[in-house]
Amino acid sequence: MSKFKQPEFHYSYLMPKYWLTWFGLITLYLLVQLPYPVIHFIGTRAGHLSMRFLKRRKHIARRNLELCFPNLSLENREKLLVENFESLGMGLLETGMAWFWSDSRIKKWCKVDNIEIMSRIRANGKGVLLVGVHFLTLELGGRIYGMYNPGVGVYRPHNNKLMDWVQCKGRSRSNKYFIDRHDIKGMIRELRKGEILWYAPDHDYGPRNSVFAPFFAVPQAATTIGTSILMRQANPVILPFTPKRHVDGSGYTVMVTEPPTGFPMDNSIEAAKFMNKVVEKEILKAPELYMWLHRRFKTRPAGEISLY
Repeated sequence: MSKFKQPEFHYSYLMPKYWLTWFGLITLYLLVQLPYPVIHFIGTRAGHLSMRFLKRRKHIARRNLELCFPNLSLENREKLLVENFESLGMGLLETGMAWFWSDSRIKKWCKVDNIEIMSRIRANGKGVLLVGVHFLTLELGGRIYGMYNPGVGVYRPHNNKLMDWVQCKGRSRSNKYFIDRHDIKGMIRELRKGEILWYAPDHDYGPRNSVFAPFFAVPQAATTIGTSILMRQANPVILPFTPKRHVDGSGYTVMVTEPPTGFPMDNSIEAAKFMNKVVEKEILKAPELYMWLHRRFKTRPAGEISLY
């Protein structure tokens, strides 16, 4: 079996080169010990304030919203932009909540809708491709849902070795083990065994192994063919989920959707179109939480100019 080797603590992480990282982690740990309403206040205000400093990311998010929702009024797009940055601030604290909160505290503030869907699928012995769109709440959403249905995490090692250890340790609270994101054969094996595989097909991963398909109002968005490969080789059930933060600050609901049917197995472009529609549907449940700061449309067809 091809699993990602989970990093272990090393005494070199106590060296001065990691002291700033330790300071950040300890600060994050202490912040998420505060009452949740206080965490919510700090996170949203910090996110709002960050708009003054993250000029480039602000430009990218604004441009993405303009490209995806051209019929939305400028006023409403700007409102969505502000809410998105508030969610960015919360996203950092929610990562700390996912890594450091106890199970009992998670259960106090979080719930899962339609949790019986997974039980019904697993009863048939099929693998599950758990589609986790890149929401800013995704880290916490994974922890919430993984408490009830732990799965196999698709993992990209962090460049900072200390952060890699902490990140992996935190994610292990809701994952059985990890597979490197490039190990397609390993993913197929796990799905064939009937495992749950966490998977995010919504970002622009570059021209390699991608095709162009519509995404919201953008007619040609680079979309991974990875989903098509996994579906053809393992035939899992696609199960989308959205970790939604309540606007009133009362907690979170992981919204699980009935599996979409009719996946086009024999055509990678049609498969990309299909998955983009699945992703769009989930994003529209909580557009303020989506990672609009990512350059979703950085890869363009040959000869086309940058959209940014």
